[in-house]
Amino acid sequence: MPAMAPDDERFLSGQILLALPGMADPRFSKAVIAMCAHDENGALGIGVGAVVANLGFHALLEQLGIAPGVAPNAPVHFGGPVEPQRGFILHSLDWGGEDSVQVGDKWVLTATIDVLRAIAEGKGPSAWIAALGYAGWSPGQLDEEMTRHGWFTTPGDRAILFETHTRERWRRGFEKAGIDPGLLAPTAGHA
Repeated sequence: MPAMAPDDERFLSGQILLALPGMADPRFSKAVIAMCAHDENGALGIGVGAVVANLGFHALLEQLGIAPGVAPNAPVHFGGPVEPQRGFILHSLDWGGEDSVQVGDKWVLTATIDVLRAIAEGKGPSAWIAALGYAGWSPGQLDEEMTRHGWFTTPGDRAILFETHTRERWRRGFEKAGIDPGLLAPTAGHA
């Protein structure tokens, strides 16, 4: 399993992006994005702050012809607006397939059917999040966005991803950084 580790502190792989109040794009209101890749070629992250309405993990497995087995009927997250029909599993480091990508010592991203079968059989990762779609940025796009009001970064935290309820991740991400999200303004100041 290849590992993606940031070689340069400019890059956000293994960090969590939190949308600031007043985010210009309403699709990212209170977004929580686990960054899986970021380098000079662009960036990719999986949204974990919102779920797809009326879609549980069992229905997703059944659409793919996989019996749910022992898998819990967990919510499926809105991973992002890019390729919303494409599925991803963001998971703990204790499972990896041939095409899994380990993001530093934080988490693993797998987009193959093997991980779905393993979860259904009770042989998958101990902690996981299912998502449809991803957030993607072209080369330099996220770097430019980071210079404007919109995103806040915080170190990747497995507890926020795997032990915190979806509705609480945004608030908890700011609190872990020592920020009360209720005090955040929807616009940036100008000096």
